[in-house]
Amino acid sequence: MGIKLSTYYYKPKKGKPSDIDLAEKIEKIALDFPYYGYRRITAALKRQGLKVNHKRILRLMRDKNLLCRAAKAFKATTDSFHSLVRYPNLIEDLVPYRTDQVWHADITYIRIATSFVYLAALVDGFSRKVVGYGLGRTLSADLVMSALLDAISKRNTDSLIHHSDQGIQYCCYDYVNILKEHGIAISMSGKANPYDNAKIESFFRTLKVEEVYMFEYETYAEVLERIPYFIKEVYNSKRLHSSLGYMPPEEFENINNKKVKTNESHQLVLTS
Repeated sequence: MGIKLSTYYYKPKKGKPSDIDLAEKIEKIALDFPYYGYRRITAALKRQGLKVNHKRILRLMRDKNLLCRAAKAFKATTDSFHSLVRYPNLIEDLVPYRTDQVWHADITYIRIATSFVYLAALVDGFSRKVVGYGLGRTLSADLVMSALLDAISKRNTDSLIHHSDQGIQYCCYDYVNILKEHGIAISMSGKANPYDNAKIESFFRTLKVEEVYMFEYETYAEVLERIPYFIKEVYNSKRLHSSLGYMPPEEFENINNKKVKTNESHQLVLTS
């Protein structure tokens, strides 16, 4: 037939996935993470080995009505009107370069059928990982202390800065004494200036939008069951963070810690 042998054995390159196939993959990701926007969906597809363009993903998500809109709610949880000692801001110009360099601490509320449940949490300023948390029915000092002790029991506190607002829970004697006993430097945002604690505010917003508003808890027991699951199994280990190059916090920490160990081993070889 006059056909070259190379032509006979030629295998065409795989083309781009069809809109139907891509839409199915998008819907599967959106089912697991209902409040992923098109940028995170695009990153998730690329992690699966697909070459996709964010504009195409945006178009398909519009066609399938998969674009989300964040709900908004607010309840004050900070009481700064007290006579306790307030501490200066130590992280105003600090950019963390390792884990356990800065912990951001704050409190938020979770609405249930008859009242509220309060969540105190600490987020690592480098990896965005939730390193400790506590749940309770009141805004007591015990709530924030349980979150702090949870973090201390699992993490390294050497050369660590603890940053919070000037709320009475974080200024109380018992809480401050725990920080001092573990050699943790105390840092606080200025009054009515929450921007230095934006990383934990971002976590709270994600928690509300992607978990709390979705399930509309009715009982305290439901909160105790769902919130730990979301923090450990979703937020820390699976959810892609744009600030981390679209990686989950635990994966980001593991990669960074491997680099640190490699650099340390190289330094040991050079010095020896």
